[in-house]
Amino acid sequence: MLRTPLRRSWLGLALTLVLVSVFVFSPRSSVSASSFTFKTFELGAALGTVCPNTSKTCSNGAAEPAIRGDNEGNFFASSENGLGAGTDAWRSDTPTHGQSYTTLPSPDAGSQTNTTGFAPGGGDTDLAVAPALNSSGNYNVYVSSLSLANVDVSTSTNEGNTWTLNPIGATISGDDREWIAADMASKVCISYHDVATFNIDVNCSFDAGTTFTQLGDAIDTSHAFLINNNQIGNMMIDPSSHIIYQSLNGIHDASEIKCGEAGTCGYHTVWMAVSTDGGKTFTDYMVYNGPTTASYNHNFTNVSIDNAGNVYSVFSNNHNVYYSYSTNHGKNWSPIVQVNSSPANTAIYPWSVANRAGRIDIVYYGTSYYDGTNPPDNYPSSAAWYVYMAQNVHATTAGSKFTQVQATPIVHHGGVCEGGVTCTGNRDLYDDFGVAVDRYSGSSAYGFASIVYSDDQYINDANDPPASSCTAGTTNSGSCDHTSIATQTAGTAI
Repeated sequence: MLRTPLRRSWLGLALTLVLVSVFVFSPRSSVSASSFTFKTFELGAALGTVCPNTSKTCSNGAAEPAIRGDNEGNFFASSENGLGAGTDAWRSDTPTHGQSYTTLPSPDAGSQTNTTGFAPGGGDTDLAVAPALNSSGNYNVYVSSLSLANVDVSTSTNEGNTWTLNPIGATISGDDREWIAADMASKVCISYHDVATFNIDVNCSFDAGTTFTQLGDAIDTSHAFLINNNQIGNMMIDPSSHIIYQSLNGIHDASEIKCGEAGTCGYHTVWMAVSTDGGKTFTDYMVYNGPTTASYNHNFTNVSIDNAGNVYSVFSNNHNVYYSYSTNHGKNWSPIVQVNSSPANTAIYPWSVANRAGRIDIVYYGTSYYDGTNPPDNYPSSAAWYVYMAQNVHATTAGSKFTQVQATPIVHHGGVCEGGVTCTGNRDLYDDFGVAVDRYSGSSAYGFASIVYSDDQYINDANDPPASSCTAGTTNSGSCDHTSIATQTAGTAI
């Protein structure tokens, strides 16, 4: 969701009236003690800055980040500065295993010499990495962001050292909350809401983002009732089967159209749109249907795929994070399982990454506070939020267990507003963050996670001073917002 206004609150997207509903009779996995460790540090904003360092140059003002890894063990991350202010990007090279990141040129600045701070994009960033090498022997990296009018898609063929910007990636203009996914050496697809219909459009390019010539609808004709009653989640493409998965949640059937638009019933059904023809057409399958008072747009529904083609759906009801899995390409789904446990009594903003068969990491912002009445928007200042990671290495086995670990220091105190630009409370954590894993099987860190997240604390790293706009008195405010990394250094790999 944007950092400046475009949300259609009159459609009931935020659905804040039903934020605190809970699942009924859902199975829950137990959580064991953890021996995991993480290295945490802030990222830098100036081009070429390597973080962490002892020069005290690692600070930035970006938030709502994304991260992916390539097949050689490199990590790529991006984070937004807001509409018109552009996107920051970073790379961690293979030898550092995510324990060091270098600031790259801004993907949507238009040119590397643009130092004005202006860029046509800067909203709702997402990132994708191609699974196959290009003609130069690199994996294409793609960063998308919003410009209100359209979707920026920036492509790097040289590991983020330079970028080519396509400012009109979307066939349908006037867009919100785009996602991006890559396949083969040069295919890349974006999904987004068009404001005119609130459909979920899927555009694909076969020339590495230069032109987007294929347009499909993630909502099929049998589920047209979802067009004006959905929240879009991320999109993933299986590199082996080339099946495209688009996550979303919304109402359950046509009888709920009016209450969905009015905001009096929740987006209580999780769906997975599946395309087996490369994004031309989709079939929508139901992952889970909860009570009509529930809402699973907290924030957002998430899909990931392991190397064996198993598909995972992850979502939050504003209290707990749940997951379900499919072993037959999204047609059928397992019963849901609760992922988080105490002290993460409230868990929101889930993101997942899968690797070897049945192995998954799920991250979320969590706090020990939960009163059963108030949504996180109204949590007191005593509520301390952390980044948690839960791992399951037998995730397609019924009754399997998650290991939960706190990956960061405190990242925020108090309320967390989840209604996009309709928020009236604290929105410092914005709407999502991400996790990726080292995908180079020859690496000593193969399967270890690197998490990128938002943080509004004055000092979380003694080596790195806060941005000039941040003071001790403005902790827990937008003045202190920045993007940080937590990279796994010990524990089980997925």
